[in-house]
Amino acid sequence: MGAIVPIIAAMLSPRANVGMITTVATLITLTALGCTAAYAGGASILKGAIRVTFWGALAMGVTALVGKLMGAAI
Repeated sequence: MGAIVPIIAAMLSPRANVGMITTVATLITLTALGCTAAYAGGASILKGAIRVTFWGALAMGVTALVGKLMGAAI
């Protein structure tokens, strides 16, 4: 279920912009999920959004770097 937004974004994107649109859609979704989780837990919404977005973006970056080092292409 967690991959549904990036998959839909990739399917609906023009071929030339798949990587960028999927990345932006994923970061927006991570931000929204961070806000929602913080709100549900009674924590600071801003801190929750920043925390989830930061760590998600970091994970995406590391994954992309490892893929590039291994010769994978988007």
